[in-house]
Amino acid sequence: MRVCVVGASGKLGTYMVQHSLDRGDEVVAVCREQSVAKLAAFADRITIVPGATDDRGVIKRAVAGCDGVLVVLVPRGVHGYSSGTAQAVLDNAEPGARLVFSCGWHISRDGQDVYSWRLKALVSVGGRLARLARFADLDDQVEACRRIFASDTRWTVVRGSDLEEGVSEGLPVWSRHVGDPILESNITRRVDFALFMVEAVENDELIHEAPAIVSGQSPSALARAAA
Repeated sequence: MRVCVVGASGKLGTYMVQHSLDRGDEVVAVCREQSVAKLAAFADRITIVPGATDDRGVIKRAVAGCDGVLVVLVPRGVHGYSSGTAQAVLDNAEPGARLVFSCGWHISRDGQDVYSWRLKALVSVGGRLARLARFADLDDQVEACRRIFASDTRWTVVRGSDLEEGVSEGLPVWSRHVGDPILESNITRRVDFALFMVEAVENDELIHEAPAIVSGQSPSALARAAA
């Protein structure tokens, strides 16, 4: 299988590159020119396409011939980076390709998610401060996902909990809605978030789903398994 990792030089992206290589996939990696050096460990095993992930020309070259596209939706800056990235992938991916996008729990597909006061405050206050500082725009990530949800492509939007580093705990578990008790622990290893993304490429049950994930070894997941 030939897969493209968009946003490959960040922590989540490099884990997805490694998981894909471990599966025997041919990997094309997209990252900003100034970040190419971060992929040095993979340089002889992957094809790197340098450039902004919202550059339609860059994305068109990178996704050509790819069976799957794994996209880190980064809400960088205040100039539509997330929505531009999502639209470039939606418009240029091969017909029938599996498109898997990453975001956080704050994204809601159907409005049925139930959020804690802590998460609502973090998104509201943190989001405003990030936009005022021109550092990030969570509203643009919401817009990116709105476009994905409206698309007739074979998409999945994976919504990550809080993340931590550490050795893999295996494939995370998921629910359609934040607020499900199985997600209460709100923690996932970043390496396993990446694993879920990569595994989703060949899991047709996740087409047109927006799974909210949590570690399968978290207390809330183990409690569900034992019930």
